[in-house]
Amino acid sequence: MSVLDGRLLNSASVWASTKEDLVALYKCAYTGAVTVRTSLLNGFAHDDSTHQYCFFDAGSMDFFHKDIYTTEAQSRLEVERVSSLNTLGYSPVALKDYIDIVKSIGQETGGKPVIFSVTGTVPEIVECYHLLALEVERDGLEWMMEVNLSCPNIDGKPPPAYSKSQLLQYLAGLQTATLSASTMKIGIKTPPYTYQGQFDDLIDALLETTSGGSSCPISFITATNTLGSSLVLDVANNCPAICSPNSSGIGGLAGAALHPLALGNVRTIRRMLDKHVELGDISIVGVGGVSDGAGYHRMRNAGAAAVGIGTALGSYGIDIFEKILNEATALSENKGEGK
Repeated sequence: MSVLDGRLLNSASVWASTKEDLVALYKCAYTGAVTVRTSLLNGFAHDDSTHQYCFFDAGSMDFFHKDIYTTEAQSRLEVERVSSLNTLGYSPVALKDYIDIVKSIGQETGGKPVIFSVTGTVPEIVECYHLLALEVERDGLEWMMEVNLSCPNIDGKPPPAYSKSQLLQYLAGLQTATLSASTMKIGIKTPPYTYQGQFDDLIDALLETTSGGSSCPISFITATNTLGSSLVLDVANNCPAICSPNSSGIGGLAGAALHPLALGNVRTIRRMLDKHVELGDISIVGVGGVSDGAGYHRMRNAGAAAVGIGTALGSYGIDIFEKILNEATALSENKGEGK
């Protein structure tokens, strides 16, 4: 059984970037774990003028930027319907700095499972693993590493998890790294898959790591990241709603508009994992458009062991976790009473 089973947590997003963000997530009584925004060994060159996000209603396509997301805007965008678009990359904070931040928060607030989301080349990911595993083994920390292979917003670098050959390179690197017998769990974050061949490549790559009696190095899959090639238009000004490094305003779609696809990914991956005894113990963290108790139950029913929250955290704030769990509990009680 995964340490994450049944837990509600945040996904790796811009709303888990700063120490203040992470402290709030740590202190929230309704988060079962905390995920740190995806980082690199040396940080990402973030630029506010081109790395942006907005919230929007997928029905009306009304949108709001973060700096004008007011109480009036929130009343027009019900949290259950909120979607988001972003042209963000990764965190400007380096992994080593996040390690120091999380250690200091843990000392101040007490322990909680933490997922460090990381990315980079295969050698860089291996180095990330060794940095984190050293802390885990030395201090007995409940830390995990999520390898983000799915960001759609990096020009010239398509998500590696869309390529079986690239997936195999990362898995081989991780398999070699884990020969040190560290107890730290490793996961991968996948992009939204849209046809069967993509799911087949994922499962085939995972299975190849088990040849010759070896164990798969992956303990969990976070499904799913944002859907690339998406656009929100500012019709009044005849331009994209947000900027991007290549000036197109095209970025990654998340929130309510992604929810059906995220559910389909979780269901498909879960069923395919369960067909292979070598992969059956891999858990899924379901991410994509959950903003209420019903969405939490849908994601769990699709096969997610845990549920991650991104857009709803950004649009509603830290209280979203209490809202979701209270609604989920009420729905479970009503179902149990036959209401």
